[in-house]
Amino acid sequence: MSGSIVRSALFVPGSRPERFAKALAAGADAVIVDFEDAVEESLKRQARDNLAAFLHSTPQASVWVRVNAPDHAEHFADLAFCQRHAGVVGVLLPKVESSAQVAAVAATGKLIWPIIESARGLLALAEIACAKGVQRLSFGSLDLALDLNLSNGTQAAQCVLDQARVLLLLHSRGAGLLPPLDGVHPAIDDPEGLHQSVRHAYEMGFAGALCIHPKQIPVIHQALAPCAEDLAWAQRVLDAGAHGAGVFQVDGQMVDAPVLLRAQRLLALTLV
Repeated sequence: MSGSIVRSALFVPGSRPERFAKALAAGADAVIVDFEDAVEESLKRQARDNLAAFLHSTPQASVWVRVNAPDHAEHFADLAFCQRHAGVVGVLLPKVESSAQVAAVAATGKLIWPIIESARGLLALAEIACAKGVQRLSFGSLDLALDLNLSNGTQAAQCVLDQARVLLLLHSRGAGLLPPLDGVHPAIDDPEGLHQSVRHAYEMGFAGALCIHPKQIPVIHQALAPCAEDLAWAQRVLDAGAHGAGVFQVDGQMVDAPVLLRAQRLLALTLV
């Protein structure tokens, strides 16, 4: 689940250990055990104990962990936990606003997905994206909308959030990171809305999305799946490129290295 192609990343509360195995079997490309928002304050330490017991009994399991925010009392205990357990492949760092906060996570030796969900986080994107250990950025659209006092569901709010998405995309590319993940779609029983939002983010250059319920996973994957026509085109490009020519034509159009790379990326989505 630490591979480069991540279309869906499913949250599961650390306070609900009976759901861990189900989450891993749900078909998501990554599973994130949440120690932060999904866990009430009185159960923060219990969440770590729950995951420790699960990883001990299921040594083949690989999960990500969303730790508590850098200013939370349990933050460094969460990081120490992640460092101790080989089954934790990476850390989702919420409310990140500086490279110093990322550096504290990098000391665990785990991959890092910072969540950009505040104005300060956006303003610090250049240093966050270039920080050691960061593999990809993720977008906390709901929290950012709250921080910026946006009117949810309006065209104006969508415009502002899309500008933030562009910043994540540009800084990801500039820092050589994997494409970012979009934020969660909070309405669980809204497959059409989820499909539209994921497709919108994908067309902007995002790799996929975070999600909060197993039923959202197939919707996300379907939204990201290339159509048969695109796959056929990609295969024709790769077949023509097998001859080793630097520049060639397919369907009357010039194909060079960037076009070949797009074809490879489309076909790679069929392998996950």
